[in-house]
Amino acid sequence: MQSRLAEFLPYRMAITSSAVSGAIANEYRAQFGLKISEWRVMAVLGDAGALTQRDLVGATQMDKVAVNRACKVLEDRGLLQRSPNVADGRSHHLELTAQGREIHARIWPQAQEIYEDIFAVLTPREVERLRGLLDKLLGAVRRFEEQGK
Repeated sequence: MQSRLAEFLPYRMAITSSAVSGAIANEYRAQFGLKISEWRVMAVLGDAGALTQRDLVGATQMDKVAVNRACKVLEDRGLLQRSPNVADGRSHHLELTAQGREIHARIWPQAQEIYEDIFAVLTPREVERLRGLLDKLLGAVRRFEEQGK
């Protein structure tokens, strides 16, 4: 008999996501000394370019404190820089430095390779179905949040 927790899909999704992230994180932690939160910020900035901290909170789905802490570490290491946000003087744009972009370019292929190794157990059709299901669930969560539930 399985426990209620083992049957609770949000728990299983969190455990699976954490395991996949952890497998990838072990590689860049050992090689580059980055925590998951720091790599997540770097990955988003490497993909999207300069963003505000508020934008990063939304894009990473991490809380403000975790994003702030990760940005501080990355800035102290010279991997991230701040520039004034001319549209809003109360915030800054955050972007990868040349060194940050170089590390991002080195990590990304490794992360992609590990992802492909892990997801090789799924057929291409299953991967696309999973993407669609995750998009549906995220949309449902966003609607739930908008309704104030």
